[in-house]
Amino acid sequence: MTLIDGRCDDRFGGVREALARSLERDDVGASAAVYLDGEAVVDLWGGHADEARTRPWERDTIVNVWSTTKTMTALCALILADRGELELSAPVARYWPEFAAAGKERVTVAHLLSHTAGLPSWEKPLPTEALYDWEAATSALAAQAPAWEPGTESGYHAFTQGYLVGEVIRRVTGASVGTFFAEQVAGPLGADFHIGLAPEHDHRVAPVIPAPMPTGEGPAMAAARTLLRHYGNPAFGPETANTTAWRRAEVPAAGGHGNARSVAAVQSVLACGGEARGVRLLSEAGCEAVLREQSRGRDRCLGVPLAFGMGYGLNGAETPISPNPRTCFWGGWGGSVVVVDLDARMTVAYTMNRMLGGTLGDDRGIGIVLAAYAALSS
Repeated sequence: MTLIDGRCDDRFGGVREALARSLERDDVGASAAVYLDGEAVVDLWGGHADEARTRPWERDTIVNVWSTTKTMTALCALILADRGELELSAPVARYWPEFAAAGKERVTVAHLLSHTAGLPSWEKPLPTEALYDWEAATSALAAQAPAWEPGTESGYHAFTQGYLVGEVIRRVTGASVGTFFAEQVAGPLGADFHIGLAPEHDHRVAPVIPAPMPTGEGPAMAAARTLLRHYGNPAFGPETANTTAWRRAEVPAAGGHGNARSVAAVQSVLACGGEARGVRLLSEAGCEAVLREQSRGRDRCLGVPLAFGMGYGLNGAETPISPNPRTCFWGGWGGSVVVVDLDARMTVAYTMNRMLGGTLGDDRGIGIVLAAYAALSS
């Protein structure tokens, strides 16, 4: 049996078993966490932090979690909305006047959060370095016309959502999204999650291990072609996350570094009515905003049926992630995932270094989530 470290309440022993199976079959290194009523009932890790399996995955190992980062950026926007500093139904141009160009004067903040703004990628060819140049990335989006009528359907904004929401946060607060998150969210909660990683943390990073390139025809090849068609500008690959430039930059849709504990610790605030472990970041009403459905249907970029609320995917027939209706979620390229259940007051997170599958996760994280729900119903 694979060695698993950490702690796990007896009731949630199935989560430990699910993580052990994953490490034996598919994972190199990974972590899993479950928070219930704001407290950790599962905090586990195991395997190795490097592909050569020479360095163990430690308690403080962190990894790039790709689009699970989006839940952190969205939470910042929800906090500002709850404080009355940001109106989700307001035009983006109220806060970012330049954004009104090219027919976007009626695009709202909610459109940005729900991937319905019509700006899923950059039309203007950009070098990879533009991902690390905030002004270049945001000004190009401000000048761009929507690819479809905003608000009518979703088209996953894989990278652009972070710059769009992040610039609104910067215009409202005067702080970058990484700074706002560190000072207003991660700091008060004591959570080891970073949007823009300082050099002193580099030694703790488990480099991402890219999934094998698909061969032949099939779902994996189709997913790869979809990624290239919609998100090939700027050019990038999984190995981009292992560069110093990526770690230092604030890439608020895909560049966050953390582990399952830190992901679940932050999102437990949302699951628990805005307060966890004595720290209140939102009101209960502010938390409910995440569940306001903004779109439902086949996503024009990912090609699968999805429902989006305010910055998170919503539980439903399209994506039955939970038995409880008031549940939201999202995951990262290659497998990381977080599920936030406002009914059960439970948050489940899984992070890993070995990427598999496409943009919507795989059986490893789902196995952790299913085991957590099985414990709840036992």
